[in-house]
Amino acid sequence: MDLDALRFGNFSALDAAITDWQQMVTKLADLRKDAQDNLKTKADKANWAGVNAQVSRTFIDKTAGEFGDAHTQADTIAKILADTRGELVGYRDELNLAVERGLKKNLTVLDTGNGSFTVTMNIHPDRAAKGTTVPEHGQQDVDALRDEVQRILGKATESDTTAAQALRLIVDQAKYGFSDASYADRDSAAAAIKAADDLAKIFKKNPHDVTNTELNQLNSTLATYKNDPLFAEKFATDVGPRRTLEFYAGIADPYQASYDPKRGELAKQFQKNLGITLGTATLSDSDSMQEWERQMVKLGPDPLGIDDASDPRGFAVMSNLMRFGDYDDQFLNDYGDKLVAFDKEHNVKDLSPWVNNWNHADLNYWGKDDRGRDPMNGFLEALGHNPDASTQFFAQPDGAGPTVDKDSEVNDHLKYLTKDRIWLPDATFDGNDKVVAGRDSLGHALEAATTGYAYDAPAASGKDPLTPGNLDHRTAETAGVMEQVAYLYGGEDGPKMLHDQPELADSLGKMGSAYIDDIDYGLSGVGDHAKDAGDFPARYAGRADFGNEGAINFLSVLGQNETSHGMVTAGQHIYTLSLLDANPPTDQASYEHGKDALFMEAEARGILDHSRVQQAETDFAGEAEEANKSLGRSADWGKFAVGAIVGGGIAAIPLPGTTAVGIVVAPIAADIAGEALNTFIGQETDKAVDKAESDSTAKAQLTSQQFYRAGADNLGASYEQYFNDSAKYSGQADSDDVVRNLKTTYLSTGSDEDDLRGRPPYKD
Repeated sequence: MDLDALRFGNFSALDAAITDWQQMVTKLADLRKDAQDNLKTKADKANWAGVNAQVSRTFIDKTAGEFGDAHTQADTIAKILADTRGELVGYRDELNLAVERGLKKNLTVLDTGNGSFTVTMNIHPDRAAKGTTVPEHGQQDVDALRDEVQRILGKATESDTTAAQALRLIVDQAKYGFSDASYADRDSAAAAIKAADDLAKIFKKNPHDVTNTELNQLNSTLATYKNDPLFAEKFATDVGPRRTLEFYAGIADPYQASYDPKRGELAKQFQKNLGITLGTATLSDSDSMQEWERQMVKLGPDPLGIDDASDPRGFAVMSNLMRFGDYDDQFLNDYGDKLVAFDKEHNVKDLSPWVNNWNHADLNYWGKDDRGRDPMNGFLEALGHNPDASTQFFAQPDGAGPTVDKDSEVNDHLKYLTKDRIWLPDATFDGNDKVVAGRDSLGHALEAATTGYAYDAPAASGKDPLTPGNLDHRTAETAGVMEQVAYLYGGEDGPKMLHDQPELADSLGKMGSAYIDDIDYGLSGVGDHAKDAGDFPARYAGRADFGNEGAINFLSVLGQNETSHGMVTAGQHIYTLSLLDANPPTDQASYEHGKDALFMEAEARGILDHSRVQQAETDFAGEAEEANKSLGRSADWGKFAVGAIVGGGIAAIPLPGTTAVGIVVAPIAADIAGEALNTFIGQETDKAVDKAESDSTAKAQLTSQQFYRAGADNLGASYEQYFNDSAKYSGQADSDDVVRNLKTTYLSTGSDEDDLRGRPPYKD
């Protein structure tokens, strides 16, 4: 900064700009509130149909969000400008005081242009007026004034340039719309940029020469700034995509960490912190980040040409970093398209380019069953954390529908990953080599694509961790993915696919539970006619349409596996109870709705339970005790409801028997739970406490006869609870022979009664 620019600068224009921005912040705050409270809230409550349901609601949601981002960006700009103005005025005052002190020693400071200046004598003694005593000074005084002025100008220059840099980065973050980057002042933005510069310098070193102290510093800084948009972009673009991959491969190389447990733990945290940071960086729309993303995708198929980690391909390294973080949707889709295309070309039995005897690149420190050699695993984990990107990646092809009933209506990526790809286990020495971690990751990606939630979204406990407002995140697009999943796993090959891919059972159970209302709607018709939207209303626009036979087949396959059977049964019961809550037997119309809900559960549970019994008898032919134990475990499906939090149109059910994050989502008929649903959840919680105090292993044995009896008893309990306080409609139900018909519907519904009622059990 030039000396005269600071000394004589006119701040009136800057003052006016700050005032304008502050006024804009106030106006945008009102617009943001109005957009959220009126525009979005009314849109959420509106009964949309047709094109409006698929386009307008999404547009309104994004528009409301843009008002929020506009306010955030304006507020940040106003704060940085005001803070910088205050600093510059302070430096100007310091400079003027320093000049005044210099004059007292007969020294003056002159601007010589281009940021330079000179300290010189103000009045030569020989030219002083007669009788005037000129103050004396020495070289020490000259040096001191020079250093003080230089320090002030340096600080002012830093304030000015870092403010300009921060403002440019903020504006460039969003090519269209506004950035949500928020900073309280110039100092905080400048600190983020400086931290990025400092870390980028370490990345220039040979990773083998990076000490544990430096690696700890990297982790500490990344952990602090991993979600900071300015830091993330500056860091990523300064380091560059190739160097990022080379450096991580060098740090992660097992031959570097295996002899130092501390180093290995630092590398583990580094993988996570770096991955999250890079994800944050990709959310920027700046030209430099767009180029970074293009180069990263381009590097994917080729070896990096390094000595570390068996000279991995770019895909192998980047996929392990993207296991963590929120990545740009388009980047993930571009990356995934190229990865799948490359993978298809090398999908040859016993010739995997990833998992083979000469590849010793353990690039993943998270999980004993996944060394990280197969890049498809990490990429699918990234999709599992990025629902919108996953929904796009597995989107239903144009022209498919109204139901998916042929292979040409299935997304090519989905078809390849579920049916054609050769999946290999990639466990560490102390892992389970029978587990194919990649298929588990595929399940995670499909959960996100169909439910709209990250697969490991935390279960509700204490306070709601989910999005405020309407918690049902399903859309016509997520339903399009779900229809494909139901077609594939409910198809003729479905039983074999589920048997060969046991790692997907929990994910399929989650998906089935999340769409149980649409499955019931499909079951409610006669063939594909007369489906009852009155009894099973759509909870979102563009609901999934599985067709009557498709719904039956999908349920029958889910019923074959213990895990998926339990999750879907719990989802079905919760949804039924919510329908009973929403339609108390106080009038004829509600009675009819409640009765239909009970019959639908009987039918759906019949399909699920018959499939479960058949599969247990097939799996354990000649081993009655094992078959009975399997049925005993399946009869304990109520464990999935323990700890459920209900609100916003869903029940969020924590995964049982584990501290792992993740939820099973089940739709409910109203925004909150009623008495029937709350009673059920409370009873199951009490049972869980009782079982925790005793060994239930010996008790968990049921013959098929007892298993069906338990199912019928559960349906009977729902019947009694529903009609308990209504003598009038209890009598009508008795006249209508509802009990007998419920029992018949449950016990006579299943693939063993009629080949058209589902898929037969899988047989080796």
